[in-house]
Amino acid sequence: MLINPKEIEIEFEGEVFKFNIGKFPATVGREIISKYPVSNIPKIGDYAVSEETMLKLMSYVERVYDDRVQPLTSRTLIDNHIPSWEVLIKLEAFTIEYNCSFFKLGEVLNSLKEWKALAEPKNIKTLMDSLVSLSQAEKPRSTSSKRSIH
Repeated sequence: MLINPKEIEIEFEGEVFKFNIGKFPATVGREIISKYPVSNIPKIGDYAVSEETMLKLMSYVERVYDDRVQPLTSRTLIDNHIPSWEVLIKLEAFTIEYNCSFFKLGEVLNSLKEWKALAEPKNIKTLMDSLVSLSQAEKPRSTSSKRSIH
């Protein structure tokens, strides 16, 4: 049973798909929102955490058919009732927006890009520090001009 369900429509390849999205309970919402942005930053995020968070988020979504609704409470149900990864991503964005007053549709991706931009200088510094450490730890090569013949 979804909390404050809202019906949304997503068009994909000329077909309209209907879904109900619900509000997260307080503690679940806190968990999802604390994990979702960071786990989805490319090259920094942990895909396992991203997937786990997506599965939890999708448990507050239902696919709406003419004669029934199908809760999307497992990976198999998601794969069987969402036509593509593109629709899944849009559905995630709608669900995050609906649950977070500080996110607006379209700004979710902008926020992820901003977080990525903030994280990149840290990555570059870490890489540069590692390169400096490696170059200092490297043993000097022999400057001898003699070659051994085997």
